[in-house]
Amino acid sequence: MIIDTHTHFYDPTRPEGVPWPNPDDELLYRTVMPDDYKKLAVPEGVTGTVVVEASRWVEDNQWILDLAANESFIVGFVGNLNPNDADFEENLKRFSANPLFRGIRLGGGLMQSLSDANLVKNIEKLAEKELTLDLLINPEALRHLPALVEHIPTMRVVINHIAGVRVDGNPPDEAWVSAIQEAARYPNVYCKVSGLAEHTGQTPAPEDVAYYTPTIDVLWDAFGEDRLIYGSNWPVSERFAQYKVVQKIVDDYFSAKGDEVSEKYFWQNAKAAYQLAI
Repeated sequence: MIIDTHTHFYDPTRPEGVPWPNPDDELLYRTVMPDDYKKLAVPEGVTGTVVVEASRWVEDNQWILDLAANESFIVGFVGNLNPNDADFEENLKRFSANPLFRGIRLGGGLMQSLSDANLVKNIEKLAEKELTLDLLINPEALRHLPALVEHIPTMRVVINHIAGVRVDGNPPDEAWVSAIQEAARYPNVYCKVSGLAEHTGQTPAPEDVAYYTPTIDVLWDAFGEDRLIYGSNWPVSERFAQYKVVQKIVDDYFSAKGDEVSEKYFWQNAKAAYQLAI
């Protein structure tokens, strides 16, 4: 079993269009649906996906849930709701009534607003509903994570795309290493080993796992075998590497550690982090 915990689906041909991606983006601005994804992922052994909503439009959360109602390949959904919105609690109650709704994703800007009591109070509601918080953050915002998890210690948190560190084949930035190690001290914090190809900035990205090993080693040493998760970031990843290459890089790394570790990385840890019904 392989669960890809980071895909995006959208349809720019809808009457209302889409807020993301930008129409000027020749690669991404196209209809991207589950069937398009499965043509690439199923041959690589993928058995399901967790969709992450990139659209800021509230009703697009419903659009994905409606899509999932007829698509069993979607095993979970990380929505997009702003905790600063006045109707956040109402929307969270509405969407979380669907068992596929497993949490929301926040960006780094909001992470730097944790002094806002109302924002933190709304994030607490995720933990009350046993939902998960995904974080799309850069190395600078990563340092704010301990304050959040200490305030809400029962909430599961998933760092997206290795917190944006640059990957260049060498040992990664020391400040990022320190922040990752600090974040990993908290047992409810997980990390997606995703965005590797994107963070090289190379097109195409290197295919040899050795290029990425200095970075993945830091994550392995910090989080261990129980809190690292597979995510492709498809279709964004296509700008830098084919889907099969994105998966092969991490498969080469984790499979070398044995079948048990590979199983944890490719689906068991995702089940724990998102409480998936799989």
